[in-house]
Amino acid sequence: VKNEYFPNPFYPVTSETYGAYAIMCFSVLIFVVGTIGNISIMCVVCHNYYMRSISNALLANLAVWDLALLVFGLPLVVFHELTKTWVLGHFTCKVIPYIEVASMGVTTFTLCALCIDRFRAATNVQMYYEMIENCTSTAAKLAVIWIGALLLALPELLIRQLVTEEGGEAEGGTSDERCLVRISTSLPDTLYVLGLTYEGARLWWCFGCYFCLPTLFTIGSSLATAQRIRRAERGCARGNKKQVRLESQMNCTVVALATVYGACVVPENVCNMVAAYMAAGVAPSTMALLHLLSQLLLFARAAVTPVLLLCLCRPFGRAFLDCCGSCRGAARSSAAASDDNEHECTTELELSPFSTIRREMSNYTATGSHC
Repeated sequence: VKNEYFPNPFYPVTSETYGAYAIMCFSVLIFVVGTIGNISIMCVVCHNYYMRSISNALLANLAVWDLALLVFGLPLVVFHELTKTWVLGHFTCKVIPYIEVASMGVTTFTLCALCIDRFRAATNVQMYYEMIENCTSTAAKLAVIWIGALLLALPELLIRQLVTEEGGEAEGGTSDERCLVRISTSLPDTLYVLGLTYEGARLWWCFGCYFCLPTLFTIGSSLATAQRIRRAERGCARGNKKQVRLESQMNCTVVALATVYGACVVPENVCNMVAAYMAAGVAPSTMALLHLLSQLLLFARAAVTPVLLLCLCRPFGRAFLDCCGSCRGAARSSAAASDDNEHECTTELELSPFSTIRREMSNYTATGSHC
């Protein structure tokens, strides 16, 4: 008989208790770092006028999704791992895998869009930095990313079923709710056939679309962009070496984001391959551990991404420090000349297309920089 209460994973103390503490501590670290980091990225982009470029809009869009993934997905996954029970039952079993696959889609398409934007900047620098991207164009690009990712992940809702396995006497008769890739026979014929087709192609679809596409696209685009940057530097196309450094820095940042994403997605693909070809020879506990690792790494990627941006991208880091100083109410003690130099680094042309506007407004105080 199923227990009417959730088992306590931390008592009594056994070998599994230490694993529960480790999962809890790691999850809390991911949640805290990811929440603070992603909110910081959104704060910097939304409240700093000079940071509202298309590249930064893409990064802020990614931060919004990563924050939602951490807030709504991580607690439910950890709760299931500790109690072996899905909150809200079948609904959560279907929605959590859907959100995880959709997050990979959002990240994949955002990386591709960033690569295209950086290549466009390196190809026609003067026009790019003096061009103002209107809100309609930016919103359309973000809508394509979100709608595409959400639609491509929809088949995940068809292939998941919640299965309850009763434990033996050694386990105290507790039940274990598992979310398995299994198509319900109660589905309409059309959806049932769609689910079967997707289940058969899921392994290579996820591997090709969510791993190979962003990896190969980022490598090819970054190499082409780096070549354009070197050519522009030799030809003194910018006339300002800071722009060259910052553009090269942004290109390296995109490569770092793609590298972290690829490393965190590898366990997910390994888990899919093992489940498809070697499930009979692998213990269920090993499969469960591999699946948990792949899930935690997806959440870790959402937490590491804003940290990379703040550490590797100098304008983001400086804008974040300015934002923190404004939030604390600290008065600026530097002279007007040093303020201009600081804003030059923060609002340099690499991350914002408002170069001409900045020159026209150089006599005014930058607004919208407070949290």
